[in-house]
Amino acid sequence: MSSVLFTEHPTQDGHVIAEIKLNAERSLNALTLAMCEEMLPRLRDWANDERVVAVLLDSAGEKAFCAGGDVVNLYKTITGEGDPSFPERFFETEYRLDFLLHTYPKPVICWGNGIVMGGGMGLLSASSHRIVTETSRLAMPEVTIGLYPDVGASWFLNRLPNGAGRFLAMTGCQINAPDAVHLGLADRCIASHHRDAMLQQLTDASWGAGENTDAHGVVNRIMRELEQTSQPIFTELEAPVYQHSPLIRELMDHDSVEQVVAAITAVKSDNKWFVKAQKTLAHGSPVSVKLIDEQLKRAKHMSLAEVFQSEMALSVQCCRHREFPEGVRALLIDKDGQPAWTYPDVASVEKSFIDELLASPWPQNPLSDLC
Repeated sequence: MSSVLFTEHPTQDGHVIAEIKLNAERSLNALTLAMCEEMLPRLRDWANDERVVAVLLDSAGEKAFCAGGDVVNLYKTITGEGDPSFPERFFETEYRLDFLLHTYPKPVICWGNGIVMGGGMGLLSASSHRIVTETSRLAMPEVTIGLYPDVGASWFLNRLPNGAGRFLAMTGCQINAPDAVHLGLADRCIASHHRDAMLQQLTDASWGAGENTDAHGVVNRIMRELEQTSQPIFTELEAPVYQHSPLIRELMDHDSVEQVVAAITAVKSDNKWFVKAQKTLAHGSPVSVKLIDEQLKRAKHMSLAEVFQSEMALSVQCCRHREFPEGVRALLIDKDGQPAWTYPDVASVEKSFIDELLASPWPQNPLSDLC
């Protein structure tokens, strides 16, 4: 069976709700090159199909919407088992998919249920209507594998308030639905059991015709009503990022990344969420921490297209150095949890090493046509 399922749901007034379902439940719907290659042409076709009024992006299973990208195959390629061109093809295709979703002319409803990490965050963040549920766990945990938050994170993390984006990136911490909406990483908190009702209401809706079509308005109304009926479930959930927002602002307000890391690790806390964030930072890649800080600084005033071009170059460069494959080995291949990082701490990471990673590997970027 295909790892991506495409379904066209007819509406009562002759339109279509186009559904993309990630169908790789065993791998927590992690994005592969083949999945991205299947989705791109279908989305382009639907963009020009007058019957299609909205796209629903969801997944098989209850555990994860999408837990990341295909880092295992990237590792195999980097270590000599596969086609050397695979990293460039993978990142180019994934980023083209994300950029298309960001700029899509029709509503894209992303049902971000369960684990939403890495590549899954790229899909959610690119959608016009970002839905999270009581089971949602969002994160950009690339610091644990010697990489950095990509898939447009240089764009969306830079837009979070009071240094929260840098904190999430450096600590790889998980956030729940209330915090996702509070930060602006999601639009609506809707109870997971409303998923089928949502699709039914979308197909029952009157979408209008021609100039009278207001697809975004129809989707907004349905999502608003479902969110209102879901409120009792979410009032019981804590919002640790919101609760720690004054502390996070204080911790990120330092003059160097080394000072930020020292400040975070020095906090004495008995809060499980914060302690886990501290541990992830302490165990994460020093190169990643330094790279996260510099990439976010450089991308602060970039356009969306420039962000993806920058990430394209940086991701390929990360595949040409040892930090990323070593992180994947320790976490996902040998699973010994003991990565031999290139540098012992952030202060030891040489500027020349970061500059080398941030240099473009080609005369012309493969995504130079994005605009």
